[in-house]
Amino acid sequence: MNKHGKLLEVQDIQKNYGKKNNITKALKGVSFDILPGEFLGIMGPSGSGKTTLLNCIATIIKPTSGRVLLNGKNISAFDSKDLADYRGSRIGYLFQDFALLDNLTGQENILLPLSIHGVDFAKAQTKLNELAGFLEIKDVLDKFPAQMSGGQKQRVAAARSLISDPDIVLADEPTGALDTRSAKMLMNKLEEIHKNSKRTILMVSHDPNATSFCSRILFIQDGVIFHELRRKHDESQEKFYERILQLLAQLGGGSANVL
Repeated sequence: MNKHGKLLEVQDIQKNYGKKNNITKALKGVSFDILPGEFLGIMGPSGSGKTTLLNCIATIIKPTSGRVLLNGKNISAFDSKDLADYRGSRIGYLFQDFALLDNLTGQENILLPLSIHGVDFAKAQTKLNELAGFLEIKDVLDKFPAQMSGGQKQRVAAARSLISDPDIVLADEPTGALDTRSAKMLMNKLEEIHKNSKRTILMVSHDPNATSFCSRILFIQDGVIFHELRRKHDESQEKFYERILQLLAQLGGGSANVL
């Protein structure tokens, strides 16, 4: 932990695509901090820059300018060894489309990050059993992704994102490909993980149902964060959901205009 107690610091991130005469500014100077144990949501419409932002933090893409600090260390200055460690064990990534390997079983998909980084098998197996029980996926560990439902795939993907005990889990529209029941189950599990293990989660979503599980939400549009909403102490998820809908209505005369 750095001296300020911030886990992640995003400092004036800008991301441009294209060339001189045809530049698209996806991010226009985004800054925010995440404290350890926070469940932070980022809401915005398609094309607002939220996935680009998450991919900059994950080092999937490189920002045009600005810095991302984890525990006070500038990740864009990492050498290849530190970068591999950051991607492999400091962050967990949960994708909208699951990103499971079709030719691996559920168990093999979950253990993949640990096998790449040479973690002891017995230790990995203990962690796997614990996560599989919690996420209710023990019955699909020997199945291939094609044999699983969408909800099972995403919970397998969630187990994979958590298996290395990352400092922070990055979730990109994790409920986007799920039906309502599966989405609610996944969000309940993520909230439980956040509360019980003080896991830090950064989730981007356009879904008010999903972001109502967060402790704080940043709203992004056209590459700029323009508003923040905090869940009050002891405020229920249902009440926070109502406040999110009210805010979206105020911002755009109806959530359809904003999202």
